[in-house]
Amino acid sequence: MGDPQILDTLRELAPVTAISGNIDAHGPCSHLPATEVVTLHGRTFYMLHDRHALDLDPAAAGFSAVISGHSHRPLIEWRKGVLYLNPGSAGPRRFSLPISLALVTIGADSLQPQLVNLL
Repeated sequence: MGDPQILDTLRELAPVTAISGNIDAHGPCSHLPATEVVTLHGRTFYMLHDRHALDLDPAAAGFSAVISGHSHRPLIEWRKGVLYLNPGSAGPRRFSLPISLALVTIGADSLQPQLVNLL
């Protein structure tokens, strides 16, 4: 996150669950957890910064989705019935990647992810 003001601003819009990233080793966001589990409408989302640091089998653990962001590269991928989602970065442009975010619609029997390019 880097700047805790980002979280405060987001909290004005909706509830926020945040995890630390590689720039949060020190400073005001260093207290954020490395991983988090969130359940919404019966679907369980596992959040971690770098998908390559995943040390469990999401399908065996019963997770519906793995949300990560380290690469800043937007991605929607399905493996063994689990959604792997990287929303990209909604902040300043990183490298030559788009500025983006992701939306996930939770249906009765499915997750419907969508990447949204902001610029």
